[in-house]
Amino acid sequence: MALQGTLREFSATEILQLLASQRKTGCLVIEDDDRKASVYVLDGRIVSTRADVPLDRDTLYQFLRRVRRLSEEQLRGIVSLHAESDRDLEDLIVQGRYLETEEIAGLIERQILDDLMVMIEWTEGRYHFEPEHRWRNPVIVRLSIEASLMEAARRADERKRFTELFSDGRQIVSVRDLPDPDEEIADEESELFGIIDGHHTVAEVIQAAPLSDYEASEALMRMIEAGWVEFLGRRETVPSDPVTAAAPVSEGPPPLLVNPLPTALSWAREGAVAAGGVAFLALMWIGAQAIRPPSRNLASDTVFTAAQVRDVQMTLQLFHREHGQYPARLEDLVEDRWLQRSQLSVGGRPLHYRPEPQADRFTLDLPDKR
Repeated sequence: MALQGTLREFSATEILQLLASQRKTGCLVIEDDDRKASVYVLDGRIVSTRADVPLDRDTLYQFLRRVRRLSEEQLRGIVSLHAESDRDLEDLIVQGRYLETEEIAGLIERQILDDLMVMIEWTEGRYHFEPEHRWRNPVIVRLSIEASLMEAARRADERKRFTELFSDGRQIVSVRDLPDPDEEIADEESELFGIIDGHHTVAEVIQAAPLSDYEASEALMRMIEAGWVEFLGRRETVPSDPVTAAAPVSEGPPPLLVNPLPTALSWAREGAVAAGGVAFLALMWIGAQAIRPPSRNLASDTVFTAAQVRDVQMTLQLFHREHGQYPARLEDLVEDRWLQRSQLSVGGRPLHYRPEPQADRFTLDLPDKR
């Protein structure tokens, strides 16, 4: 019997969990009026959430425009090549050497999580699974459905909190206190430090950040909670430099302020001395906040490091859920394709894993830096 029905009967989360448990391969399509979402799975893992739509409506293309990782000239070139050859966007980016495979993989993961965050909140619509409709392009990412759904659900909950806190987009944000010189911050936070100047509103800062709306809101929330950023007041009049609406690639650059906000690059170049030499980190890895098994030596590590360790912890929990026990070695997770080998070390330090079968638990440690 074909897997199909309505979201009133089963949610998108429940359907995806079923595909994961049965290690299905194919494409899950969800439609509601003019909305359409697709999730391609391979052996029960997500490889893409890009629907078969024109390039300007492709969620990966829109995500790349939003985070401004590629220039408008590069995007125009990709659009032109796509029109001439009908080659897939990912293939054009990789083969054209616009981005390295590792970097485009990270961007695809972020785009998939953005899509899932929206999709799991749909309550109306129909779904059907097409096992014969398989992802026809080279596979760049393979994401655990369980882990991705956990992260998407966390983001959906957090987004509600952001909506409440930032409901008044006319609040002006200002830097209250810079981090200590030896305090490491995430890339997303350094991007916002280059934009927040005490003159622009929450809405303008989020719009100008080379991040997704969720990522920018999350980073801004962290900075407020850390006491680095504060609300300075509220703009009562229409600004002289309003944010313009997004335009197609052929019509010019992505939305920016008429009087542009300073970029993260200019902050890094001109404000590094004033900021005390704050170090930039690599992109945050997907972390799951919901599962936190015992671990030590994490207090002094960066947000990036903690997120990487949490990702391994979460994978161990998911392995236990499926097999009824924790693996004997972390290498078993690599051999069974739960993790990549690079995830067994963080910042050049190998993770120390000790299963305790009789107590049905484990310890995961990250040695202190020497």
